This record gives sequence, C-alpha cells and structure tokens, in this order.
Amino acid sequence: MTVLKNLKKRWHSEGGYRQFLVIAFPLILSTGALSVQHFVDRMFLTWYSPEAIAAAMPAGMLNFCIMSLFIGTVGYVNTFVAQYFGAGEKNRIGPAVWQGLYISVLGGLGIMLLIPFAEPIFRLVGHDAAIRQLEVEYFAILCLGAIPMIASTALAGFFSGRGRTWPVMWVNILATGVNLILDYVLVFGLWGFPEMGIRGAGIATVLAGVFSLLAYIPLVCRPLHDGKYHTLRGWRFEKELFLRLLRFGFPSGVQFFLDMSGFTVFIFLIGHLSTVSLAATNIAFNIGTLSFMPMIGSSIAISVLVAQYLGKNHPELATTSVYSGFHLTFGYMFVIALAYLFIPEFFVLPFAAGADPAGFAEIYRLTVLLLRFIAVYSVFDTMNLVFASAIKGAGDTRYVMFAIIITSVLVLVIPTYLGVMVMGWGLMASWINVSAYVIVLSIVFLLRFLGGKWKSMRVIETRD
Repeated sequence: MTVLKNLKKRWHSEGGYRQFLVIAFPLILSTGALSVQHFVDRMFLTWYSPEAIAAAMPAGMLNFCIMSLFIGTVGYVNTFVAQYFGAGEKNRIGPAVWQGLYISVLGGLGIMLLIPFAEPIFRLVGHDAAIRQLEVEYFAILCLGAIPMIASTALAGFFSGRGRTWPVMWVNILATGVNLILDYVLVFGLWGFPEMGIRGAGIATVLAGVFSLLAYIPLVCRPLHDGKYHTLRGWRFEKELFLRLLRFGFPSGVQFFLDMSGFTVFIFLIGHLSTVSLAATNIAFNIGTLSFMPMIGSSIAISVLVAQYLGKNHPELATTSVYSGFHLTFGYMFVIALAYLFIPEFFVLPFAAGADPAGFAEIYRLTVLLLRFIAVYSVFDTMNLVFASAIKGAGDTRYVMFAIIITSVLVLVIPTYLGVMVMGWGLMASWINVSAYVIVLSIVFLLRFLGGKWKSMRVIETRD
C-alpha cells in the first residue's frame, strides 16, 4: 500500500509522472514516428537490393552526422524558449527562435557546399565500387534538404520549449506519412513514377523535410503568437542573443556531431569486414531506433522541464522532474530490451519478408546476434540520454561535449579501428566496443548530474 501511495503522490505532484507525460507523450509519438520512418525506409531498401541497404546507412549517417552539428545547435533554441518561458519573459521567445533560423540557413548552405566532395569522400572510405556509387548519390540528395531539416528543428523548439508539444507531434507524424508514401512510390517506381531505388529514398526524405518546414511556418507565425511571443516582430538579428545561442548551443551541436561521428566511423570500419557485416549492422541499428527514438522524446521533455524550473529558480523541482522521467523511460526501455533479447527474430522478419532468401540468410543470422548487444547497452542508454539532457537543460553543454569527445575517441573509435584494421578482429569484437562506449558514457553523465553543479546554471540573461 505504501508503494501505491507513493506512486499516486508522485503522479500528481509538481515535477511528477503526470507532468512529465503531458510534455513527453506527444514527443515520444513524434520521435517514434521518425523511428518508424527510418525503419520502413531501410526495410524498403533491403527489399530493393543488398547494395542499397549497405549504402544507405553509411551515406545517411555521414549526412546526418554533419547536419547534427547544426541541428544540435539550433535545437538548443528549445532550452532558451523554456528558460524564458519559466522566467515569464515571453517577448524574448520569438527573437531566440529567429536566431536559430539564421543559424539554420548558414548551416544548410554550408552542407550543400559539400556535394561536389561526395565522390572523393566515399572513395576515401574504401567500400566496394557498386556501393560507393550509391553512397555518393544518396549523400548528395540528402545534402539538398539540409536547410528545411535544420530550420524545422528551430521552429519545433518554439512549441516544445513552452511545453506545447502536440503541434510537434502532428507535424512529424504527417511528415512521416509523406515520406513513407513517396518512399514506396519512388524506390520501386509506382503510379507512373520511374524506379529510382536509393535515389528515390533520398528524394522522399528531402520532400518530407520541406513539408515539415512549410507546416511549421503558419503555426509559429499566427497573430496570437506574434502578439505574445514576438514570433514575427522579433525577426531582427540580435548579436548578443545570437552569440549566446552559439555559446551554449554550439557545444550541444558539437556533442551531437561527435556522438554521430563515432557511430559513423564505426559503420565505415564495419564496411571493411564485408558487405554482409555492414548490412547486418545497418539493420540492427535501424531496429534499435525503435527503442532509441522514443527515448529522444523523453529526453527533450526532461530538458524542457529542467529549463523551465530553473527559469523559475526551482532547482529542487527540476531534480524531481528528472527522476520522474528516468523512472518511466527506464521502464519502457527495460521491456524493449527484453524483447530484443528473447524474441529478436520478430524485429528482423519485416526485413526478410521482401528480400532474397538465399542472399539474406547470413544477414538474418548476424542481425539476430547483434540485437542482443543492443538489448544490453540500450538499458544504459536510458541513463545516457536522461542525465545528459538534464544537465544540458541547465546549460552544462561544454561538459557534455568534452565527455563525448574523450569517451568516443578512447572507447569507441580507436579500439574499433585497431580491432578491425590492425588486429583483424571480427564483427562481435567491434560491437563489444559499441556497448562499452554507451555504458561508460552513461556513468559519466550520471556522476555529473549527481554532482549538482548544473543547478546554479542559466542560459538566459539575468534580470536585476
């Protein structure tokens, strides 16, 4: 009875389970929709050809790795909005969003300039010629969609930072629907469209990003929002606010970039083992997004709650909200981990359904094994995301950045390189490195959170 009483109290209390879920649930559905998008996209490419799925992950991860530098930076608009909202300075929310949009345009243009370098980049990676050509095409198309993808992240921060997460959910779900329909049509060539394979998948992703941006613009620029939050009249470039967003947001972007870079280098190194190993790793990571992406929604909610309570100068409630989010997120992840551990075949079957049985048999066997690695490290990934998001919501982004740099290089990249390129170890040894990386990082962020330095941090200007 005492346990039930405590749970009921935690449900209704400020910073409790109910308040967390009000913000997190739409974000979980939103990021869950993105995981479905990635899952189905890779499934279609698996049906199309082994070369297509083998090329999609390295090229897609490299593109997103580069883009993550800017997505992570403008995504920090979310924290600025939350702290301004908590402090009652609502007229500063619109200008913060606009500074994020300026960074989005600059970052997107910079990514598009990489298109001519796609061929030498993937030649350097050293995959088979047939796969390399597909990687170049896919990467170039995805680079064209950088501006709308990054800008949509900044505009989403206007809603999620205020705890109004339902619009973010609906935009992402609709964009996912657009992507999946176009994906199927363009990859296989239906309804009069030519069969485009991996190029069709890239075009579908870009058009879905454009849809998201066009959907957010009228929602953010409503007269009601402009009057209260200055979403239109706050369009001017503000040097001090712009630089402050870079000061706190850029380390967050670097952290995101380095985290993605570590996994991207890992994928490239796996490609040196065999096409089968690369395809199995791609599919396993893709299945892993089913658990990982919903946790991203939870981590955003935790960051928002921490930022809002710090804006109100209530660090004790910020702490309560973090643990509430951790309890629920850990429970979800534990269930998914059990499924990966005991029924991994269930998750691989959709990829096998449309693939050539003979060519897919070894990929199937390896993917089932790799899902058991994910089952183990995904539980620790809950700590990683929750406690990193908590301290980032306060402004402790430099610590997160340096933690990623050191851990990624020492635990993931160097050991994997030595294992694959020098020692000649196989796929399983490389996946042990991935698991160790996630586990070590989770402990690092937990200790930083428990240290409590984040409680005195703020990203907004202080008022006398």
